[in-house]
Amino acid sequence: MPKAVGIDLGTTNSLVAILHPETGKPIVLKEFDGNALVPSLIHFGDNGSLSIGDQARPFLVTEPHNTIFSVKRLMGKSYNDVRDHASFFSYKVIDDNTESLVKIQVGNRFYSPIELSSYILKELKNRAEHILKTPVNKAVITVPAYFNDAQRQATRDAGKLAGLDVLRIVNEPTAASLAYGIGLGKEGSKTIAVYDLGGGTFDISILRITGGIFEVLSTHGDTYLGGDDLD
Repeated sequence: MPKAVGIDLGTTNSLVAILHPETGKPIVLKEFDGNALVPSLIHFGDNGSLSIGDQARPFLVTEPHNTIFSVKRLMGKSYNDVRDHASFFSYKVIDDNTESLVKIQVGNRFYSPIELSSYILKELKNRAEHILKTPVNKAVITVPAYFNDAQRQATRDAGKLAGLDVLRIVNEPTAASLAYGIGLGKEGSKTIAVYDLGGGTFDISILRITGGIFEVLSTHGDTYLGGDDLD
């Protein structure tokens, strides 16, 4: 039984992993078909049914107005924050002319990005429980280094809605460094660059690692130059 799962809540794809209880090595949890990725997609059916992940993908074409994608780009944002990119989304992002957090309209209902993200996290939780055959209620979630406090809190709130106790929010470049074994040793000091070409963003972070402590010195990038935009 792992103490917690690790979750990459991505713009286009998400996944869940554990540290193997015997070897201590990270393992991405895969379904029987070998697929580790869960597309970060949510489709709302006419009867109120929800399709998440691969099951929602066909509706991107047939029902784009009822299919939510790239919701990570809306986390912790107001309409004023995303106004210049509103045409990117095929679903209705509400312009309420205020600084309050943005809402998404599907049919007659309004959803927050937190609520929508919680559906994806819940799917990852269910996947982990199905594979591990044990309840999962604790998680560590990664976020971009440039996420501000509102975006980090929104991620925590989404985890709570999904039934997860979010033990820690970890910067994605820090997680990437650890995954490649950089910074695992406690000795010495080093400065590294991590490039991240993701679904929503292409960015770079400069990290200083001293005695196992990670410090983000600088981060910069284009939040609309990811795989979604290249497509």
